[in-house]
Amino acid sequence: MKKNLPIFGIKASLLLLISISLALTSCERVQNQVGVPSTPSAKQAIATIGPASDSSVAGMAVFTQNGDQITLTIEIQNASPGIHAVHIHEKGDCSSPDGKSAGGHWNPTGVAHGKWGEGEFHLGDIGNITVGEDGTGSIDLTTDLWEIGTGSDVDVVGRGIIVHAGADDFTSQPSGAAGARIGCGAIALAE
Repeated sequence: MKKNLPIFGIKASLLLLISISLALTSCERVQNQVGVPSTPSAKQAIATIGPASDSSVAGMAVFTQNGDQITLTIEIQNASPGIHAVHIHEKGDCSSPDGKSAGGHWNPTGVAHGKWGEGEFHLGDIGNITVGEDGTGSIDLTTDLWEIGTGSDVDVVGRGIIVHAGADDFTSQPSGAAGARIGCGAIALAE
């Protein structure tokens, strides 16, 4: 037997649903006004750096996108004190013991090797890390020249981070005469 719902019950239910909807909308507005994002917007890619060429270098490279800007932070440990070049290389392949499976410098624009931000430089020409007596060092770089996870020519995902035994002189072609590859990590999209 079919029961008839009272009209008052349906109206009350609709009013309750509308009230809940308005309350949730108000909460979202308040969150946005105080700087709390309603949805996550940062995209990340990471590379775990492991040893190459019989070194004991280890570390992490983290690419974080916020709007059009990508910030790269690299931290290494177990490296010899001094200056070590770090570059993005063509391939995220660290399978060879000497790191050469990562290919050459990542250079999608086809320009000469150089110093980041000065004249011509590869998009993989990050720079030098100064390592202290404790064997640790770090470098940060922020740019709008890279992308994360787009599949374009300037996407860092699928590339490799290489730490070199020596400093980049920023002039020798094609790679700055930085010496052996002592650390390698494949750049992958973070989940």
